[in-house]
Amino acid sequence: MTNVIVTTTINAPTKAVELFDALPGWELVVIGDRKTPDDYRLQHGTYIGVADQEKIDKELSDLIGWNCIQRRNFGLLVAHQMGAEIVAVVDDDNIPYEGWGSDLLLGREVEATVYRAGLPAFDPVGATNHPQLWHRGYPLQLLPRRDYSDSTRTMVRADVQADFWDGDPDIDAICRMQFAPDCRFDPNCFPMASDGIGPFNSQNTFLSARWLSDYFLFPHVGRMDDIWASYYLQGKGARVVYGKPSVFQERNPHDLVVDMKREYLGYENNLAIVEAVADDPEALLRFLPQESQAAFDRYRSHF
Repeated sequence: MTNVIVTTTINAPTKAVELFDALPGWELVVIGDRKTPDDYRLQHGTYIGVADQEKIDKELSDLIGWNCIQRRNFGLLVAHQMGAEIVAVVDDDNIPYEGWGSDLLLGREVEATVYRAGLPAFDPVGATNHPQLWHRGYPLQLLPRRDYSDSTRTMVRADVQADFWDGDPDIDAICRMQFAPDCRFDPNCFPMASDGIGPFNSQNTFLSARWLSDYFLFPHVGRMDDIWASYYLQGKGARVVYGKPSVFQERNPHDLVVDMKREYLGYENNLAIVEAVADDPEALLRFLPQESQAAFDRYRSHF
């Protein structure tokens, strides 16, 4: 079995990258950008620099643009070329715990707490021991109506395993400004799932490779790239199970006001998107700028 880890970076190899690079049973693929140091080197993994990405697909490269995290779409294409069966998408500031990537939930029946959200979207963060927080990309209009009283323990089969993160969690800028949390999530809350659509990110997430052709980090939509990817994938039928924390995030520096501005498109559209993709996943495309739609079409041409 070929298991591939994909990340992007503009930094020299971080502690997290060095640990991922040393994991047995995994192949690390790091996608560079124009800001990445020219002398970037890995001990074991594969580094894909600017020129190599353009060799893969110059048109896609131009459509995505530079100096953006969506360059990691090239990592997904490389994983596909490598014959990956499982692809993990991670950030370079998420330090893996011992045992990361072992005993995965993907492709097998696992017992999970399944919530009946009763809403167009499910927020997994609110179901934990930090109920005041919410996942980045969750429709803000639904926050006061979240209800976790209806759940059951049942067997589910995961196409996506979205593991959580201790430390600085993946919440939106408004939530982070208000609470500035430093989290330790109770592992007893996991695994969990829902009967509806919920956000997951590209920070510490495992995917069955058969879904790669439908998993694309949309450029030109700010900080909704992976969130809208998650909504689209679930609209296509992928089942998501949220797993216990398997990394500790030492978050790279962020300007929260800038983050908030880059999330506004989501604040405005996320509710309409989850309602639309529940009936027709292709409806998400009408929320994308034309260049993003063209990039998605180009990406899918590789499968």
